Amino acid sequence: MRIVLTGGGTGGHIYPALAIGREVERREPASELLYIGTKRGLESRIVPERGVRFESIDITGIRRSLSLENLRTALRFVRGVRRAKSLLREFRPDAVVGTGGYVCGPVVYAAAKLGIPTLLHEQNVVPGLTNKFLSRYADAVAVSFADSKPHFARVKSVEYAGNPCATAILGGDPTRGYASLGLAPGTRFVLIVGGSRGAQTLNRAAAEAAAQLGGLPDVHFVFASGERYYEELQAEVGRISDPSVATRLHVKPYISNMAEVLAATSLVVGRAGASFIAEFAALGVPAIYVPSPNVTNNHQQANAESVVRVGGGMMILERELSGAKLYEAVADIMGDEARRVEMAEAAKSIGMPEAAGVIYEQLQRIVRR
Repeated sequence: MRIVLTGGGTGGHIYPALAIGREVERREPASELLYIGTKRGLESRIVPERGVRFESIDITGIRRSLSLENLRTALRFVRGVRRAKSLLREFRPDAVVGTGGYVCGPVVYAAAKLGIPTLLHEQNVVPGLTNKFLSRYADAVAVSFADSKPHFARVKSVEYAGNPCATAILGGDPTRGYASLGLAPGTRFVLIVGGSRGAQTLNRAAAEAAAQLGGLPDVHFVFASGERYYEELQAEVGRISDPSVATRLHVKPYISNMAEVLAATSLVVGRAGASFIAEFAALGVPAIYVPSPNVTNNHQQANAESVVRVGGGMMILERELSGAKLYEAVADIMGDEARRVEMAEAAKSIGMPEAAGVIYEQLQRIVRR
């Protein structure tokens, strides 16, 4: 198949698109992919690094308040549709897959107007503005959470598929995960990760919690701080004077082998982005979620609540977050192995490791139709 992928702005849109592309290539090695994004988004760096052809259009998001900038955005949308149509006519795709972010707007719209089959993937429980708008033009929608289906009631083909990042995370070797962190196999550790860019509030609370690790003598903390917070977090952790605790704290700016590290992880403390949740659930890793309040429609809280309801995790709202509260939550889980295992099994019960394959089959159906 020839597939156009589009989605951008954050890793939460980019990585699912690439995971779908990988599944298409795995099923059909002769397939060709084209990714359409923006030059300003992370996709302009991440996609070429993965060996996928990348083209860009100029587009910005709509502001929620009346402003002159929205008029400029409307003009960019029109130009973006024109540019997208040109790219689509040249590439001649069998289908276009949009995973969210404002760049999807002109690309999926252009595809629909050219009669090219289109599929949207919605990562979050509460759909973003772009996918809501595009759903009226899409041939099919795949959702990560069953709770999302009512939002797309007017779409003919809506499938609860899960998040394709769940498929991509499988197969990590825990032995290599331990080795990459300098830990002995079997070491119990908590992974604190605030997303690809890090989360300062979460880092600070986790550093305060780490100072109390004397109460959990066999547990390590591994921080994935984010590049911009690395030095600050290292300094905070460095102020912990208890040597029995300090030797169990490990600060990394970024973890590139996340599949291997997650395969070895006992518990995660992190944000509630849809791709992260999909990965944790697919591997059966329990989590303490601290949803970011700085996202559209507060969708991370809704994501976390869907896991908490089945018993696969806990949630602490950022406004209630403190080092003491976080340590108490970690100690409750890590101090009770039966409970931790029960949470892990509950998380795995909603994991959908076959998600990429389900979306591939859905793509096949709309192409044949």
